[in-house]
Amino acid sequence: MNTMIKKIQLPLQTVNLVLGFMVWVILSSLMPFIKESISLTPSQLTWVTAIPVLFGSVMRVPVGYWTNRYGARKLFAISFILLLAPVYWVSQADSFTDLIIGGFFLGIGGAVFSVGVTSLPKYYPKERHGFVNGIYGAGNVGTALSTFGAPIVADHLGWSKTVMLYSILLIIMAALNFFAGDRKEPAVKTSLVEQIKGVSGNSKLWFLCLFYFLTFGSFVAFTVYLPNFMVSSFHLTKVDAGMRTAGFIVLATAMRPIGGYLGDKFNAFKILIFVFAGLTVSGILLSFAPSMTWYTIGCLTIALCAGIGNGTIFKLVPMYFSKQAGIANGIISAMGGLGGFFPPLLLTFLFKLTGHYAIGFMALSQVAMASLILIVWMFYQEKLGLSSKIIENTVEGIMVTDTNGNIRSVNGAFTQLTGYESDEVIGKTPSLLKSGKQDRHFYNAMWDSIRALGFWQGEIWNRKKNGDIYLEWLTISAVKNDAGDIVYYAGMFSDITKQRGLKQEGR
Repeated sequence: MNTMIKKIQLPLQTVNLVLGFMVWVILSSLMPFIKESISLTPSQLTWVTAIPVLFGSVMRVPVGYWTNRYGARKLFAISFILLLAPVYWVSQADSFTDLIIGGFFLGIGGAVFSVGVTSLPKYYPKERHGFVNGIYGAGNVGTALSTFGAPIVADHLGWSKTVMLYSILLIIMAALNFFAGDRKEPAVKTSLVEQIKGVSGNSKLWFLCLFYFLTFGSFVAFTVYLPNFMVSSFHLTKVDAGMRTAGFIVLATAMRPIGGYLGDKFNAFKILIFVFAGLTVSGILLSFAPSMTWYTIGCLTIALCAGIGNGTIFKLVPMYFSKQAGIANGIISAMGGLGGFFPPLLLTFLFKLTGHYAIGFMALSQVAMASLILIVWMFYQEKLGLSSKIIENTVEGIMVTDTNGNIRSVNGAFTQLTGYESDEVIGKTPSLLKSGKQDRHFYNAMWDSIRALGFWQGEIWNRKKNGDIYLEWLTISAVKNDAGDIVYYAGMFSDITKQRGLKQEGR
C-alpha cells in the first residue's frame, strides 16, 4: 500500500499544481469580462492582476519550508480549503478593493508550486530530478486551462458564476489529497532561519534566482499580460485572445519536462546558453513593435525558451544544494514568481511614459543577455572546479611549476606524501626534495626527454620534510598554451618504497 501511495505522488501533485495555477490566474483570465462590470483604470487593472502573483511568489519560501516539515499531503489539502474563501469573495466582488483583497489570497494558488518541488525529489534519485520536476512543473498548464476555458464558460454563465465553479474542484482535490497523499513523507525539521542561512551565502543561489526570475517570470508575465494586450492592441475578440494566450502557455508547459529531460541527459549549462540566447533575440524582435505575424513568432520563441529554461534550472539546484534543496527551491521559485509580478507593472509604467512597449521588451533582452554571460561564466567555472576537485582528491601527489622551476601549486596528497604544507613550498624550487642519490647526468637526461617528448616518466629518490628518503614513481609533463608554448610543468608522483621492498636500502 505504501509503495502504491509513493507511486501516485507525481501524478497527484502534478494535478494539484494544475488546479493551483488555474485558481491563481482567475482574475487575469476573466479580466476582459470583469472590467465590463467593474470600472478599472489601466493602473488598477495592472495591480489587480499583479497582486496574486506577488503574494503567491513571496509565500513560496515558507510553503517550501512547511512542506519539508509537515508533508505535501497536508500542505495541498489545507491550501485548497483556504482558497475557497477568496474564490467566493472574488465571485461577489463589485469594486477594485474587493478584487485586490480577493486577489491577494488567490496567491495561495501560486504558492503551492513550492510543495511539489520540495516533496517529489524525496521519491526519486538525483539523476531523475530534472525530469521529475519538469513533469511536475508542467502543471502550470493550469494557467492555460483557465485562460482558455474561463472566457468560454463566462460567455455563457457570466464571470461571477464561472469563478464559483472553481470551488467544486478545490473541494474535490482537498479530499483527494487527504485520502491519497503520503502520510509518511520524510520530515526535515531544521528551522527556517537556519536553512536560509545555510544557502544565502552561496552566490550560485542568487544566479539561479536571476535565471528563474527571467524564465518563469517571462512565462507568468506574458500569461497575465497577453489577453488584455491583444484585445487592446490587435483588436482581437476576448475568446480569440484567450485561445492565443492558451497556445503560448501550452507550448511553454510542454517544453518544461523536455527541459528537465535535457538537463538530465546533457550539460544543463549548455541548454541554458541556448535558452538565454533565444530570449535575447526575441526581446529585441518584440521591441520593434512588429506585425501580428512577427509578434506571434517572438512570443512563441519566448514560450519555447522559457519552458525549456524552467525545466532545466531545477536540475542545477541539487548540484549546488543537495542538503538544502527544499529551501533553495522555495527561494528560487519565489524569485520566479516575482519575475511575473514586476514586468507587467514596468510595461504599464513605460507605456504611460512613452506610449509604447518597446523599452520594456528591450529591457527583457538585456536581462537575458546578462544571464547569457553569467551562464557561460558558470559553465567554464564548473569545468575548472571539476578539474580542481579531481586534482585535490587524487591519491597521487601533484606539483605544478612555472618554466623557471618555481613551484606554483601542490595538492593535498603532496603534503601527505612529503610532509610539506603548500605555503612551505610555493615559490621555491623542487630541489628542496632532492635526496642526493641522483647525479647531474640523471637530471640532464630527464630534461632532454621532456624537451624532446613533452614528458618524462621513471623512478627517482626524494627526501621528505622529516629527512626520510623514499622511492617515488614520477611523471613530469609539459603543459602548453593554445599557441603551443610551454607555460607550466606538472609532476605527478606516488611513493613506491614499500612496493619495491627497498625502504631500508633507501636510507
